[in-house]
Amino acid sequence: MLYLFAALAGGLCIDWLFGDPPNRYHPVAWLGQLISFLLPRLKGGAEKAKGAIFAISLVITVALAIHLLVFASGYFVGVIELVIISAIIFKVTIAIKGMEAHTRTIMNCLEACDLNATRHNLSMIVRRETEDLDEQHILSATIESISESTVDGVTGPIFYYSLFGPVGAFAFRTINTLDSMIGYPDDYLKNVGWMSARLDSAANYIPARVTAFLMIVSAKILGADWKNSLNVLQRDHDKTSSINAGYPMATMAGALRIRLEKIGHYALGDNQEPVTLEKCKKAISIMKLTTVLFCIVVSMPVMSVLYLAGWWRLVLGIP
Repeated sequence: MLYLFAALAGGLCIDWLFGDPPNRYHPVAWLGQLISFLLPRLKGGAEKAKGAIFAISLVITVALAIHLLVFASGYFVGVIELVIISAIIFKVTIAIKGMEAHTRTIMNCLEACDLNATRHNLSMIVRRETEDLDEQHILSATIESISESTVDGVTGPIFYYSLFGPVGAFAFRTINTLDSMIGYPDDYLKNVGWMSARLDSAANYIPARVTAFLMIVSAKILGADWKNSLNVLQRDHDKTSSINAGYPMATMAGALRIRLEKIGHYALGDNQEPVTLEKCKKAISIMKLTTVLFCIVVSMPVMSVLYLAGWWRLVLGIP
């Protein structure tokens, strides 16, 4: 079990120290390229069936590949090498420093009063048109992305790592990548991507709600408005089309005492205070502290209980 704790800590340290590699070296980017390559072949005739088979098959194939890699590593290399391999696999699934880097790029462009560059950089992390957004809506979209990515890119992978080791984290990341690329409800993708969207909704159900609760605790520790965070969470969590995204976003809106709005779709929180660069910085701090709390409050206890139940010996073949 110490191997799992060490790999979890190692993966987080690698991410915080080095961030993401360039896309040409990033396995998740490779996965995205594979999905893009195969997508046209899923169109035309029985799209829902082909989309479902594709999504489920891809998740199972990736999970089996990672499982074989970890399982083989446990037999053919030493413990230290196994920890390093598992830590790298886990790190690939999370993006704490990457999210912070994207946010700071957007903030720097805003400070330089370069709205065109700001909108372009924002378009890299959100699913909306950014060309006509004003500064307040740019900052709103940025904080929304931080909030949602806390689940998609941090606590979700940690949660499934806690249940299934590196295999679980990478399987979750595969589901999340599928949803981000083909899980759209538009005419072109709604049939091909319906299973990807449903898998993502199911996979995020528990992490989104646990993360929202821990965001409230983080808000309390960091001096944000935790009471308002709880109130807005209860009131606004179901205003988004996603059954999960509203939880972390509404919680963050309440903690920062701001209104997060996607024009024509939803508005979370109230205009108690303006959306500013300082609010973005506070959102990053809440994301980071929520990550630490998730590891302490959720991940470590879950892994310990599963160890006592003999789960890790069964799944990974490790004592």
